Amino acid sequence: MCGIVGYYGHQNPKNVIMSGLKALEYRGYDSAGVAIFDKGGVKRVRAEGKLEKLEGQLKNVNFTGHTGIGHTRWATHGIPSERNAHPHTVDGVSLVHNGIIENYVEIKNELLKSGAKIQSDTDSELVAHLIARSLKKTKSLLKSVFAVLPKLKGAFSIVVISEEYPDEIVAFKNGPPLLLGVGKGENIIASDLQAIVPYTKNILYIEDNEVIHVDGKEYALYSHKGKKIKRKVEKIQWNQEKAEKQGYPHFMLKEIYEQPRTVAQALQPYVDLEKMQLKMESLSPKYEDILSKVNRIVVVACGTSYYSGMVGEYLIEKLAKIPVEIELASEFRYRQPIISKSTLYLFISQSGETADTIAAMKLVKEHGAPTMALCNVRLSTLDRSVDLKMYMNCDSEIGVASTKAFTSSLILLNVFATYLGYLKQELNQKEYVEQIRRIVDFPSLIDKVLAYNSFFKSTAEQLKKFKGFLYIGRGVSYPIALEGALKLKELAYMHAEGYSAGEMKHGPIALIDKKMAIVVVAPEDDVFEKTLSNLEEACARGGQVIAIGTEQNEKMKKLALHYLSLPQAHWSLNPILAVVPLQLMAYHVSDSLGYDVDQPRNLAKSVTVE
Repeated sequence: MCGIVGYYGHQNPKNVIMSGLKALEYRGYDSAGVAIFDKGGVKRVRAEGKLEKLEGQLKNVNFTGHTGIGHTRWATHGIPSERNAHPHTVDGVSLVHNGIIENYVEIKNELLKSGAKIQSDTDSELVAHLIARSLKKTKSLLKSVFAVLPKLKGAFSIVVISEEYPDEIVAFKNGPPLLLGVGKGENIIASDLQAIVPYTKNILYIEDNEVIHVDGKEYALYSHKGKKIKRKVEKIQWNQEKAEKQGYPHFMLKEIYEQPRTVAQALQPYVDLEKMQLKMESLSPKYEDILSKVNRIVVVACGTSYYSGMVGEYLIEKLAKIPVEIELASEFRYRQPIISKSTLYLFISQSGETADTIAAMKLVKEHGAPTMALCNVRLSTLDRSVDLKMYMNCDSEIGVASTKAFTSSLILLNVFATYLGYLKQELNQKEYVEQIRRIVDFPSLIDKVLAYNSFFKSTAEQLKKFKGFLYIGRGVSYPIALEGALKLKELAYMHAEGYSAGEMKHGPIALIDKKMAIVVVAPEDDVFEKTLSNLEEACARGGQVIAIGTEQNEKMKKLALHYLSLPQAHWSLNPILAVVPLQLMAYHVSDSLGYDVDQPRNLAKSVTVE
């Protein structure tokens, strides 16, 4: 959600902080600000809107200090405005915050009773008041933070500085991610690696209920009770060039085009091409022991990751004959789920920092059940906490609307389902090798559907005139219909709904007329004829059809306003091919409407608070 950057060092803090905030733009934000030491005090500059506005205000502003903090805000408490933008400053204490203080009403009432003058509508400013008051007693920024922590309830990461201590930064984490980059004579605190890696690859991961104290070139890590913690600094591998647009007009289009490579890249660690078998050792040294005892799988995820889990349900149940349930992470904890030690709980999250997913994982671990993560960011909170782990391995994804992380998830779920099928003796040796061969040969097929980029670029003006879109599919194509509808909602802000094609007669068919587009996902598989029947019903009521099928299917071509052919592929791999045109369609319709494709309104890349 919100982006945080804190810096102490020999470089110009304004440049480092603004560079970091730009790297975090993809997380989504509506205002921004900095607070940097200057001539014995702290100078604060804030602006509503994009970073360009803040940059304009900072253009002729210089700072003499070595320390500062910056923030991009995604509004929770209080509307987007300059007065609600971070940093918040109270009596020389400046603070930035990501998360939610759940007991902010009680804190606010107590502060008002004692005469505090509250300037914003945020919960964040209240913490600055508490630290400023404590500082008058403790005469120590670090001790003040320790004094205030027990008074806060919720999920939050906070970074604070004080005019009295110009070389110090104190940060504490309970939920949203926070990291320390350890450089030569400099320290950078941020909510994401993107803001740190241009300056150092040495990263200290801060866990929940921990406090980091930067004092000049030195730093120390503490538990929330004040006990010093020793933790190894990790040396991470990161190629900043891969996170740049490389000539594409938007990150999202670049990431769509990267999918042949990233799908192959996701596969590489898990396939032995010489022996034509799967290598699953990286899951865990105990992976065979854990998986051999599993008789049920529960997939827990949010948003696009939830839809990839739905595809995984079809794959695992059909190939491995293991029952699978899909759970929304945001609902999982609140219905008192029955957690079994013979059930594997699979958590899917691109960032590995999705708050609801992490909370669900912690609940499962409390009950001692086996856990597994499918994520993209190594050493993220989710990755560090589970028993088994698979990596999307698709490099950084900047566009808020997920593309390559989704397709990498789908190919890895194919790998996992195939391995389970062989382990559970539901696939014999011949079937096992055939499925591996299909998977290995698959990435090159994605290139063929990328050719639809020019088609959607030319038809976007026509498509954006429809009053709404119904996406339909059956079987393994049903989750792809849901994902396609989500992409159009995220990017083009248009009415779009995904349905199982078999459910059309149970209500959605009432919406269909000549102004309604019907996007049908129906590659050839065992439910193709059923989907075709549902499509004919939609056509009979005037629906304008955009059909996605396999090769030159004459039946579908006759029904469709636009027909898009996919290359022949196994049913388990069709979802990856089918989703690419839907990504391109959402991208071009949004772009033709003049919207910000990479940073859709109201959305954040990583939802790190509930």
